[in-house]
Amino acid sequence: MPLTGVQEKKLDTDRSAQTLLPIELDGAEITLEARAYQGKDEHTQAMALINRGEGQEAGELPLVRVHSGCVTGDIFHSLRCDCRAQLHSALKRITATPNGVLIYLPFHEGRGIGLFKKIKAYALQDQGRDTVDANIEIGEPIDAREYELAAEILHDLGFTRIRLMTNNPAKIAAMEDAGIEVVDRVPVVVSPCAHNSHYLETKRRRMAHKL
Repeated sequence: MPLTGVQEKKLDTDRSAQTLLPIELDGAEITLEARAYQGKDEHTQAMALINRGEGQEAGELPLVRVHSGCVTGDIFHSLRCDCRAQLHSALKRITATPNGVLIYLPFHEGRGIGLFKKIKAYALQDQGRDTVDANIEIGEPIDAREYELAAEILHDLGFTRIRLMTNNPAKIAAMEDAGIEVVDRVPVVVSPCAHNSHYLETKRRRMAHKL
């Protein structure tokens, strides 16, 4: 489907593939455009789910969620983080919005340190450390994520001016550094629980998230 008001910039076909993906969301069946992308190495892959606008809607400013993969939260519904709640909220907004885009980055697991080291950090959190100090203690960055592939995907889709669903100012800065203009920040509001209230407070107090 042609885009309106933007110039398409396609990745090589050996680095992208696309199909239609029917999903179930809150009891409803929704079909989205799905694109898979290969980054610079085989471990850096991503999925984009797109709800295209048609007619006049095709020119609307895209609403984008760049979501870091979380096995414990997204798949197993862990209550230690807010990842699944943010993913569900984003899918609801994106499927109801012309030019809604969800970019899912599995290699962002554990803020970029991977599943194994994330669980090691969890063990330290069980002993009282917060997420920041636990990462430092195991010799890992506080946040090792990078957003080059996410920006490349948006360029490929022709979406270089976006509304970004995020509470993280660092994500906005990273996207803009990669050539994506963030016209508006759309908050992702989720309710805390007893298991993640300290986690969320650490994101607010030590990582400047807008919670």
